[in-house]
Amino acid sequence: MQTDLDELNHELKSADERAKHAMADATRLADELRQEQDHALSVEKVRKSLESQVKELQVRLDESEAAALKGGKKMIQKLESRVRELESELDSEQRRHAETQKSMRKVDRRVKELSFQQDEDRKNHERMQELVDKLQNKIKTYKRQVEEAEEIAAVNLAKFRKVQQELEDAEERADQAESAVQKLRAKNRSSVSAARASPLSLTSSSSSHQVTTMQGRGPGYSATFSRSVHMSNGGEDDHF
Repeated sequence: MQTDLDELNHELKSADERAKHAMADATRLADELRQEQDHALSVEKVRKSLESQVKELQVRLDESEAAALKGGKKMIQKLESRVRELESELDSEQRRHAETQKSMRKVDRRVKELSFQQDEDRKNHERMQELVDKLQNKIKTYKRQVEEAEEIAAVNLAKFRKVQQELEDAEERADQAESAVQKLRAKNRSSVSAARASPLSLTSSSSSHQVTTMQGRGPGYSATFSRSVHMSNGGEDDHF
C-alpha cells in the first residue's frame, strides 16, 4: 500500500512538471502569436501604403500618358518600370501576409491543444490527489485495526497465561491427589493383609452381617459395600 502511495505521489509530481512545461509553452506561443500579430499589422500597413503609392503612381502615370501624348515617352517608361516594381513588392508582401496568417492559425491551434492538455493534467492531478487521500484514509483504518488486534491479542495472551497457570495449579493438585490415593491404596493393602491373618469365621460372620445391613439400607449403599468387599479381598483389580 505504501508503494502504491509513493508511485501515485511520483505520478502527481510528473503531472505537475508537465503542467508547468505546458504553461511555459503556452506563454511562449502566446508571445509568438502577439509578435506575429504585430508583424501582420505592420505588413498590412505596408500593403496599404503600397496600394496608396500604386494609386498615386497610377494617377501620375495617367498624367504622364497625357503628357506623353506631347512627347514624354521616356518618363512614361520609367514610371511603368516603377509600377512593376511596386506591384512585385506588393505580391511579395501579400504572400508573406498569407504565410503569417497560416502561422497564426497553427499557433492558435497549438495554444488550444496546450490548453486542453493543461486541463487534462489538472483533472488527472485532482483524481490522483483524491486517490492518494483515499489510500491515506485506508492506511489509517488499517493501522487502527492493527492496534485493536494487538490489544485483543494482548488480552488473549493474558487470558492464556492465566489459564495456563490455573492448569499448572490443577496438575499440581492432581499430582498431590494421586500421591494421596497411592498412600491410601498402600494403607488399604496393609489393612487387607492384616485382615487375612484373622480367623475366617470372624470374617464370614462379619460379612453376613454387613450384607444384611446393606440390604436394609438400599441400592445406594450396596455399591459402597461391594467396593468395600472388593478392597477387603485384596484389591488386586482395583482401578481407583
